[in-house]
Amino acid sequence: MSQPDLSGRVVVVTGASRGIGWNAAVALGAAGAHVIAIARTVGALEELDDAIRAKGGSSATLVPLDLKDHDAIDRLGLSIYERWGKLDGLLGNAGLLGLITPVTHLEPKEWNDVFALNVTSNYRLIRSLDPLLQRSDAGRALFLTSGATERCRPFWGVYSASKAALDALVRTYAAEIASTNVRANLLDPGKLRTQMRAKAAPGEDPMSLPHPREVAADIVRMLAPDFTDNGTRFEFASGTLTRFLD
Repeated sequence: MSQPDLSGRVVVVTGASRGIGWNAAVALGAAGAHVIAIARTVGALEELDDAIRAKGGSSATLVPLDLKDHDAIDRLGLSIYERWGKLDGLLGNAGLLGLITPVTHLEPKEWNDVFALNVTSNYRLIRSLDPLLQRSDAGRALFLTSGATERCRPFWGVYSASKAALDALVRTYAAEIASTNVRANLLDPGKLRTQMRAKAAPGEDPMSLPHPREVAADIVRMLAPDFTDNGTRFEFASGTLTRFLD
């Protein structure tokens, strides 16, 4: 399968400092997109910019931002409008695992922090960036979900609940934009060799898992104008695409 040509397209990537976000940003840049890379760590963002250039992409726009600063997301939307007047793609990748612990042991702050990043920041991104996606000829939004939304294992309560809420949010948004040029979908990357996975399963051999770069091609594909499905969930491990909208 040939790589989509994203030349001239502007794509926001959250959680771009490592793992899936890093590899997706590099792949998007290599495909010709201008990447607006968001993460908290300045040094990692600068290394990402170098990696994008090394793959033949143009320089990225680096945005050191804590996505739990929700008002800053509105300022981001204004900045994108003032510079580009539109947005072609949004990858909502940033996420927080939270504590693996019984629900009854969760502190309210832990619950609030996970929901602030996994759910509320994505709601604020949709709210702020949808007008810019609408100005694109083919706006695309893709959010990372998890099998934990359905396999509600003991001690994973806050993560499972937050990802289930994100699923409902994205599916609702997809239904609302069905008659527009914007498309919104979900991607479940499954078990990959990431820091989050290492924290969730410390006894697992990371080398037995796929590298996060392997999912990057599907992310580029789902953010390309030619991907016209809306309200779907793609499972990377099985290659299954499930449609939720009629």
